[in-house]
Formats: sequence, structure tokens, C-alpha cells
Amino acid sequence: MKAPHQQNHLNPRKLFTYTLYVLIPLALLHYYLLKPYPAPARFSPQIHTSLDPSSHIHPHDDDDDFVQPPEKELKLQNQTLPRCDYSAGTWIHDERGPLYNGTSCNTIKENQNCMAHGRPDTGYLYWRWRPTECSLPRFDPLSFLQLIRNRHLAFIGDSLARNQAESLMCLLASGSHPELVYQDSTENRYRRWIFGSHNATVSIYWSPFLVKRIEKNEKEGIRHNRVFLDSFDERWISEFESMDVIVFSLGHWFLIPGIYYENEQIIGCHVCSEFNHTEIGFFDVFRKAVTRTLEEVRRRHVEGDDRRKRLVAVTTFTQAHFEGEWDKAGSCAKKEPYKEGEVKMEYTAGEMRRTVVDALESLRGNGDGSRVNGLQFEAVDVTRLALLRPDGHPGPYMYPNPFENGKAGDRVQNDCVHWCMPGPVDTFNEILWQLIAQPGLFS
Repeated sequence: MKAPHQQNHLNPRKLFTYTLYVLIPLALLHYYLLKPYPAPARFSPQIHTSLDPSSHIHPHDDDDDFVQPPEKELKLQNQTLPRCDYSAGTWIHDERGPLYNGTSCNTIKENQNCMAHGRPDTGYLYWRWRPTECSLPRFDPLSFLQLIRNRHLAFIGDSLARNQAESLMCLLASGSHPELVYQDSTENRYRRWIFGSHNATVSIYWSPFLVKRIEKNEKEGIRHNRVFLDSFDERWISEFESMDVIVFSLGHWFLIPGIYYENEQIIGCHVCSEFNHTEIGFFDVFRKAVTRTLEEVRRRHVEGDDRRKRLVAVTTFTQAHFEGEWDKAGSCAKKEPYKEGEVKMEYTAGEMRRTVVDALESLRGNGDGSRVNGLQFEAVDVTRLALLRPDGHPGPYMYPNPFENGKAGDRVQNDCVHWCMPGPVDTFNEILWQLIAQPGLFS
């Protein structure tokens, strides 16, 4: 896959990774990651499609947390916060089950509503993640809403970011009713809700690379994304000043063929044999997108005028669970978590996770969670716990009743990338809750 003059510089493990992630799941990922997101049929509040979204973000009029610091220069608070490695732990049975279901929540994307689509087994709903070093409490919607009272929480990224955001909305809606105040179109790429009980805002921004991009269009014969690594996505970054909690989630779109630009020049590409460009893969491109975005967020925070406290978190990459031969319908039919030692993390998933963790550690300086002028960087480190949950995907139940009357035969399409709701993705938000609840941040 490399250009000839690049061959002797290619790491064999990366060559294996490129081959695996290009030839085998590429067609499946195209379908799951590029498919539009239809609006949930049961959700019917007043929807404002021509609205300026920023008009529904509430200022901190009555928030006592915001105190203007005497200086603008960079400062580290001299405090050591208790840390927990939520990535290390075990899935255990929990008979209590989830806080919501396929009919009680209006924000479940149809393709992730496994219960409503007739998934017959329910065992996947009765597991909880137990960290090795600390406790992870069951989600408390009112406690979470109290933490984000008068604040704006934004999920920014790809369809996995949307999956996590919709999970949070279902969890929070079990305690307080949200109002949908902005929606871009039927694709649901940009949405905003307000919880009037707490004056709390939750938004979703579609930005699969975080930086500027021109997305592929198969209908027009354009099969490569164009990614501009030195320009930011203005759709979300123009509203940065309004955000108090930012959750980035990205990764899978980097596996798709792409052409990469810096200074208006092509620097390389991924899966582009039809062009006279240098094949550079996606690892370094992913690193640049993550680190440059986080550095820009840090710069804007430090130079900003409002001096609000902020949490910036990145949800780490989660590995797909497709099984079977590449030229047949991949599936994820398991009905319970893997046990320790039953599965190994793929090289790509490990590298994507490491890139995020290293970038966050670098920005945190000494790595102990110290805050820079009220700015906290954290990882929602879920790569390993998600790896152990092959049972948590929609699989064939991305479609309603796929085996009804034998209509699907044995070739039904599976989604082994996204997560059933309710399901393991709810644990991502339990960890996010604990990060927001750190002493001295917002509480």
C-alpha cells in the first residue's frame, strides 16, 4: 500500500493493521458511519430549524463558581486530586438493570433501539462495570443535572459521539424532561436540548475529524474524505466560548479512505492507489487532529474573557466486534461479555487509545489532573471495558424484527460498531459523571 520509496520504512505491524482495517470491515464501516440518522418517530416537541443555536445557551447569571482571576497568564493550581483508573476493572452481574428502556426514552436512534427491534435476549442489560481501584456509582440523573446547572455540555465528533450523547439524554430524562430546542434537519447531525429544571443545555455537533473536512460522496463518485489538518471545524469551534463541558469522540472515520492537507498542499493519503499521492496511513493524521484540537481549545480557554471553569474530555476509541470471513456478512452474535484473557485488543485500537491518553497527559503537564486556569483535561477511557462487551451491539437488530417469518435468511446485516441503548455505552456516561463531579471543578 505504500509508495515504492516508502516500503522499507513501513512497520510490519502497521502494514497488517492497514490491511485488516481497509480490506475487511471497510464496506461495513462505510454503511454504519455514513448512514443518516433519522429523527426518532416518537419525539415531538417544537423544533426550531432556522434558529441561531447560540441563542439557547444560557449565561451563568446566578453561578457563584465564576470568579475573575487577577491575572490572565497560565497558572497551575497546587492541588492533588484523587485519581481513579476507570479503565481497569471487571464486568459483574447487576440485577437492577438499566434506568430506561426502548420505549421510555425518546432520543434513542432507531438503529440502536435493540429492545424495540425485537432482540430476544436481555442478559446484556444486566451488567455493571466495577473498577479495580475505586467504586463507580450507579448513574444519578439529578446529581448529574445539578453539576451542569446553568452550564452547556457539548458532544463533538462522529456517530459514536452521538451514540454516547443520546445515551446521556436517556439517562438524564429518567430524572427530568428535556426540551428539544434546535435540530438541523432530519439527519440529526446538530441538536440541542434544555433541561428547564436546571437550566442545563446538552448539544451534539457532527465533526468526525474535529478539523475542517469535505466529506466523501459516493453518489457523485467521490470516495475519499478530504481533511484539512491546519484548519478547525468552524461549526463547533465558533461556539466554544459557550461550552463548559466538552466531550470529544472520534476515530472510526480515520479508517475510511482520505486525502490529507496542510498549508493547502496534499501531504499524503490513506487507501488511495488511484492517485499519485504518498500513502501515509491514518495514525499520524489522527494524532495531529487530536493534539492540534486540544491545543487550540487550551489556547482559547487561556486567552478567553469569561474565565469559566471547563472540563474537556475525550472518549477513547472502541474496537468493533465483527466476526466471520471478510467477504460474508460479519456478525456479533455473542450474548455475554468476554472473560479476562478471551480477547486481545487490536493494534489499531491500542494505538488510537494511546494517542489520546498521551495528548491529554501532555496537556495536563504533570499528569495528576492539575487545572490550568480552571481548565481540566480528562480521558473517558473506555477502550478496554468496551472491548469486553461484544454482546452490547445492535447486530442484526439494527433493523426491526430482522428474522420475522424468515425474511432475512442467514445473511442479515449487522452493526457491530455502535451500541444498543440501553447498553454498555451508558457506562461511558457514568464515568463522565465522575469526572465532572471532581472536587473543585464544578461542585
